[in-house]
Amino acid sequence: MCHCLECQRRTGAVFGGQAWFTQQQTTISGNSTQFTRQSDAGRSVSFRFCPMCGSTVYWEAEAFPGHIAVAVGSFADPAFPAPTYSGWEAKRHHWVEPLRAMAIRHSD
Repeated sequence: MCHCLECQRRTGAVFGGQAWFTQQQTTISGNSTQFTRQSDAGRSVSFRFCPMCGSTVYWEAEAFPGHIAVAVGSFADPAFPAPTYSGWEAKRHHWVEPLRAMAIRHSD
């Protein structure tokens, strides 16, 4: 889960849900629209959107070379595993309580 303000704006939700994979674990096909911006940490992040509906599908971040993040909502699977990391907690809405079972809790 990412609580940064940019993920909140991009998703229209109080955090962004993402699953990270190595590039070797992913196969990308089809068309996408790209938007690149700077992260809250000042690094480049390139988002790919569906050109038909505008949904965020995946992105690559300079901070995580060789990896691709896929929006959890893209899987459309309520049984998808719970998050194991919560970042940019300083920007987390005070009423959002991350799962107690999270393996890593990060405070920025």
